[in-house]
Amino acid sequence: MSGEKEEWDFDLRPGEQMKVTSEMKTMFDKHGLIVVRSLFDDEENRKLRQAAEHKDGLTNHSFLQADANDGDSGLRSIEMVLWNHPGNDVTGMMARVHKMATSMEIFMGCKEMYHWHSKLIMKHARSGGSHVWHQDYGYWYTGGVLYPDMGTVLVAIDKCTPENGCLEVLPGSHKCGRVDHINVGGQMTVDPKRLQLLKDHIKTYQVPLNPGDAIFTHANLVHWAPQNNSDTRRWCYGIAYSDVQNSPYNDKFHPVYTPLIKVDDDAVRKCENFTDFTGKDFYKRDYDSF
Repeated sequence: MSGEKEEWDFDLRPGEQMKVTSEMKTMFDKHGLIVVRSLFDDEENRKLRQAAEHKDGLTNHSFLQADANDGDSGLRSIEMVLWNHPGNDVTGMMARVHKMATSMEIFMGCKEMYHWHSKLIMKHARSGGSHVWHQDYGYWYTGGVLYPDMGTVLVAIDKCTPENGCLEVLPGSHKCGRVDHINVGGQMTVDPKRLQLLKDHIKTYQVPLNPGDAIFTHANLVHWAPQNNSDTRRWCYGIAYSDVQNSPYNDKFHPVYTPLIKVDDDAVRKCENFTDFTGKDFYKRDYDSF
């Protein structure tokens, strides 16, 4: 573990516009991740928090994902909300702004990417479960996509710490390609023998985040998030993107390619829609390939 600033960790100064530099692109290619501090300012994060917490909002569409590390106790789970299309509410604007969508296109080297899905991840204090070691593409491969030309941006709503289950990563593991996964307790996890070999060769890093910080990850990056054993919750908002030519051959779990209409970076600040979710297409928890 390391508490020092890593070469894949970048700061945005107040008022500075997000622009992917050649150094950032090089670090993403090398490590499969980039952290951007203060990608969203206090006002933008306040709106994201309001959207997440609204009594008539997203949580009305939530479901529980069991913790595969919890045995049969049933005491641990992750509450989540997932949807297929961004929509025009605050969360939709956040998925469509250039500093998210265009930045991911540059990191991934894709001419155009589209919205694969978004999810609100809620790990509650003392009961929030773990997401086991996995690659996002380990799920999405079974959802009908042929190539790992996909990535996720995870935005912290709350402060994410080692105590409340912040992300842990194996930098550079995306270069291993897709690793075999097995289903454990309803979650897909990297084959244990291969995981141990990877951990023997690659140092594990914790990635603490402050509200408004974001981590961009390649779909083949091996990562996990431990249980929340603290007295503070850990809520995050994740947006996944896929290359335009990577539309699924099987639309059972995800719809086929739909153009992503990008918006200016001030769109979140201007948006006052917290409850109109027209067109978002929320998931129901009846399958394993999200």
